[in-house]
Amino acid sequence: MGRTLEQKKEIVEELKQSLSESQMVFVINYQGLSVAEITNLRRQLRPTGTDCKVTKNTLMRIAVDGNEAWEPMKDLLSDSSAFMLVREDISGAIKAYQAFQKATKKTELRGGVMEGRALSEAEVKALGDLPSKEVLMAQIAGAINALATKIAVGINEVPASVARGLQAYADKDKEGGE
Repeated sequence: MGRTLEQKKEIVEELKQSLSESQMVFVINYQGLSVAEITNLRRQLRPTGTDCKVTKNTLMRIAVDGNEAWEPMKDLLSDSSAFMLVREDISGAIKAYQAFQKATKKTELRGGVMEGRALSEAEVKALGDLPSKEVLMAQIAGAINALATKIAVGINEVPASVARGLQAYADKDKEGGE
């Protein structure tokens, strides 16, 4: 039994809502995966703030129609599509998918869409090679801390060098006076 028009409209609205909350979407061909394997993929993606949606290409096409940010996705809609809607950790989501793909060897990454731009498979993989948000924040904090330390040492060094200069002058004056 097929879905009613009302059910399809609900699915499209749900997809639009999910897309509005997402930073990026990447599309895979999931043909050949069992229900257990799809469930496993969803479980691996969940900690990264990513939803794995399996829906008809027609419904996704309707959901992205007229939305400039997601319109490029239309080029990726063919065959059996699963959509990874990334809300939080883009790099972590791609790494989780790559680990899943390496284990199953049954899926194929088609590409993705981010900020209204279509991404090729290579570009999506390059995003996966970036450090996670937490690592980047730690690197920035470390750089800021190092800079602050250098400034503090520099500021502290000015009076210390003046004091050493005055001491040297006083010692010289003392030796000259004797």
